Amino acid sequence: MSLEGLREYLPVLIPLIVVQFALTAASLWHVLTHRNYKFGNRPLWVVLSFVQFIGPVVYFIFGRGEE
Repeated sequence: MSLEGLREYLPVLIPLIVVQFALTAASLWHVLTHRNYKFGNRPLWVVLSFVQFIGPVVYFIFGRGEE
């Protein structure tokens, strides 16, 4: 893939990258500032937070405990 070919996809890639970083940051912040989880433990959720898109989404669905 040439540099020109990559430029064609930038309008799609940049928002996806921003969303990925935002989800990762939000899930890490929540994991590190809260002690209660519905399922799993802190090390598990920290590692899963770095899995592209699915890790943070899984945390917010299954791991996030009651406040």
